[in-house]
Amino acid sequence: MVLLRAAFLGAVCVFVAATVSATPHQGAPPVPLSPPPALQAALRDLWARSPQVQVADAQLRAAQARARAAAQPLYNPSVQLEGENADVDRRTAGASLALDLFGKRRARVVEGDADVRAKEAAYTLERRNVAVEWLKAWAGAALAREQSELGRRRVALMRRFDELAAQRLKVGDISSPERDLAGLALGEAQIQQASLASQEASALAALAIVGVDAESATLPGLPPIMPPGAEMIVPVPLTERPELLQAQAEQDRAEAGVIVAQRGRRPDPTVSLTGGSVRSGTRTDRVVGLSVSIPLPVLNSGRAEIAAAQADADAAFASRRATTLRSDAVLKQAQVTYAALRSATESFRLSRANAFDERAQTLERLWQAGEIGSSDYLVQLKQSLDTALSGLALESQTWQAWFDYLAAAGRLTDWIDGPSKDMSR
Repeated sequence: MVLLRAAFLGAVCVFVAATVSATPHQGAPPVPLSPPPALQAALRDLWARSPQVQVADAQLRAAQARARAAAQPLYNPSVQLEGENADVDRRTAGASLALDLFGKRRARVVEGDADVRAKEAAYTLERRNVAVEWLKAWAGAALAREQSELGRRRVALMRRFDELAAQRLKVGDISSPERDLAGLALGEAQIQQASLASQEASALAALAIVGVDAESATLPGLPPIMPPGAEMIVPVPLTERPELLQAQAEQDRAEAGVIVAQRGRRPDPTVSLTGGSVRSGTRTDRVVGLSVSIPLPVLNSGRAEIAAAQADADAAFASRRATTLRSDAVLKQAQVTYAALRSATESFRLSRANAFDERAQTLERLWQAGEIGSSDYLVQLKQSLDTALSGLALESQTWQAWFDYLAAAGRLTDWIDGPSKDMSR
């Protein structure tokens, strides 16, 4: 598992480096057409063990079985044997078969095919959602680990500050209130570190829920190279996104259900053929009979079933429209959010706010030299620590926004499985 995580980090770095160096034009795709093997293996293993994906797979197989059943003949033949001993001895055998004259079987086949397409899209969506959840949980766990490590460094700095304050108090360089201030700062740092440790445990638990035993593996940190810009990925056309494919298939299935209900209220005739012999005294006659029976839709006309199916079709149509609006809105939101976070992260990396270690050393030298007081030292150090923690959170949010954008653009599973179409199209 440790080797797998290390390979995963390296694969992500290689992937991002390749995407950053690519040029977004029509001739060359901006992202690798084949995903990094280590990442592909890790996520496929997750998909194989995910209960959500297993449920979606089982539902797809059930839909496929129902479609095969719908393609079978609608009616089975019946065989009837009769015998009678009385004044007239009768021995007959007959067979009957209901005839599908109104295309009930064809209508059910269309409905079953639409249901299969809906379940295929649901399966794709579930794989995508599980992958997004896993990747975002990994980014959150990596953030929590780095923040906890920074918190431990804060505790170490406050402990050193407390020890130096005690020494300077003995020689009279600082006052007793300043010495107490150092002790209070150490206590606050220890309390904050306990909170960070709790957040790290929660992040690891969230990752374990997704399907990774974080305690038995060394998780990689966030890659040092930022993911590419949103303009490097061209979203899948609206009608080809999994959520729209599912919504359209559900609408097709509901509309086919209306036809099934309409044809279901038309009674099919049953044709029976009977043959045998009838003996009366010394005379024996051969008999052949043909009969046709048709149910009368008097007590149950089937109109309620048609009304219900039509209402389902109307609901599916409205749901598809809502899905279309939601898909566009989510994509725009994800694109804007990712662009803003990525820009802020790049600016933070280039700013002086990112040089925490250097600032901490400078502040300690100034304090020991007496150029700044204890209060100023603590205020500036706390500001530097808070800024560093915010910078780590910003990087994690940027990676999570990147995963959200890939999902909203319909490109996440393409990146993992290898796209069936050019991602720069």
